[in-house]
Amino acid sequence: MKFCYYIYYRVDGARTAELESAIHRMQQELKERTGIAGRLLKKHEEPLLWMEIYENVPDAEAFGQALADRVEKFKLRRFLQPGTARMVECFVSE
Repeated sequence: MKFCYYIYYRVDGARTAELESAIHRMQQELKERTGIAGRLLKKHEEPLLWMEIYENVPDAEAFGQALADRVEKFKLRRFLQPGTARMVECFVSE
């Protein structure tokens, strides 16, 4: 069984370049630690709605903790629109 993480959130439009750089650095560290490469997408015609995708995760608990640690390290919440949060969804891929 493998797991797929889909994380979506609304970003502060004034800080998108800074956030994009932080996300890519975070994803690089996450890949080095877990072997899982992430992708960053931006919604068509709604550029402030972003999504990170991490697929084929073998250990959901270990990956979830590694992800949470990196989110905290890079302080990603500071880039979100006020009153919003990162929404994390984990699906099973059989």
